Amino acid sequence: MNTSILISTDGSEFSKGAVREAINMAKACKGKLFALSVVEVNQELMALGPLIIEEKIKDAKTVLEEVKKKASREKVECETIVREGEETYQLILQEAEKHNAGTIVMGRRGRKGIMRLLMGSATARVIGHASCEVLVVPKDAHIHWRNIVLATDGSSFSEAAAEEAIQIIKHCSPACTLNVIAVTRPSATPTRILIAEEAIRTITKRAQKEKISISSSLMKGKPHESIHESIIAYAEDKDADVIIMGSHGRTGIQKLLMGSVAERVIGHMDRAVLIVR
Repeated sequence: MNTSILISTDGSEFSKGAVREAINMAKACKGKLFALSVVEVNQELMALGPLIIEEKIKDAKTVLEEVKKKASREKVECETIVREGEETYQLILQEAEKHNAGTIVMGRRGRKGIMRLLMGSATARVIGHASCEVLVVPKDAHIHWRNIVLATDGSSFSEAAAEEAIQIIKHCSPACTLNVIAVTRPSATPTRILIAEEAIRTITKRAQKEKISISSSLMKGKPHESIHESIIAYAEDKDADVIIMGSHGRTGIQKLLMGSVAERVIGHMDRAVLIVR
């Protein structure tokens, strides 16, 4: 399990939850934290002159120093990084790769317009292109690591998410319960249902081998209810700290906007969501 964590923050209200949980995660897993702030430099900003950019860099450093102080109080090692550029998501991905981050932690914007399905274009693009896992934390979300919900569809992507969930509990929170859900569509074929059942059995055996407390549910979706709505309802019923899901490798904002189950869960959920490659 890679315990290097990259937190991307702009100092806004939307980043507060992400900063707090990144520090807590690094502390629980005895990992190192890399705190990154990106100063977006576009043509309009450049036209205003270098002093404006310098002021923004100064503000970014102030934000990061506050993050470092918070991390220090929790005895978490923290390195701060300021980057300048036009494409925020590219700089985040570059720093994640440079520092071999196992997890990128980001906040989520509010829910207005079409972007309510996501969480802000930079976060959406990071999820679409990251080679590591991405933890999206709404500003008021708190992760206590008591209950994890793992949503599976029996794919190889879900298998990777299941293994990550087990490793997190094993190394960071042994007392945590793993709640597994597989949701099939009302029109699901018998083969599709068998795949979901087998996925739950496999995950259950793997968890029991590690002596992890586990519960599971195979739900047949209702005609009027989308899969993401079933997952969210299950997570709320279990009072989940975080939902863990696999990424199907979509890249680019346009594909994310197509609205896969994972992106819809992120956009509509008030709890943290961990997307695993």
